[in-house]
Amino acid sequence: MIRHYFSTTNLKSLKDVESDLIEHGFSLPQVHVLTEDDAAVQRYQLNEVESVLKKDVVHSTEIGALVGAIGAILVLTAAYLMGWTESAAGWLPFVFLAIVVLGFCTWEGGFIGIQMPNKRFERFKGLLRQGKHILMIDANEQQQSALQDVVTMHPALVTEGVGDGSSKWFIKSQKGYQDFMKMMP
Repeated sequence: MIRHYFSTTNLKSLKDVESDLIEHGFSLPQVHVLTEDDAAVQRYQLNEVESVLKKDVVHSTEIGALVGAIGAILVLTAAYLMGWTESAAGWLPFVFLAIVVLGFCTWEGGFIGIQMPNKRFERFKGLLRQGKHILMIDANEQQQSALQDVVTMHPALVTEGVGDGSSKWFIKSQKGYQDFMKMMP
């Protein structure tokens, strides 16, 4: 999917855009609003970017896991090359140490990431500080013309570019979860 970014200063108009997108075959998980005014997003009942995704947790956790995997390999390699695995304890303590190194680095990466803004949204920092709101729409190839039709109906939307969108399976799983939550009492 391709993610299209638009900016505007009017959240009420974004509710109209969201409704028009849904009428044109988009699902709610394909439409998100990034803003610094979270209360207003909730007031208009817009689909906001989850707070954890506003931070760089996922990316930093992946980097931490990569560093941890390298550290775990180094622990196991050092234990083997030094001959420490030949003792009565064997591999077991070193495997546990490797797991601890992997887990700690992964956790530390996530901990660092929760303190940093999401790298994908860095380019919108200036717009957000100006009080603007960013509308993000994930569209597949078949939805591109419908997206253009909706954008044409709302001239207040300013195109801010495109990027990589969420995968189809992720959108479907979010839609399934939302449908399930609507059905539950």
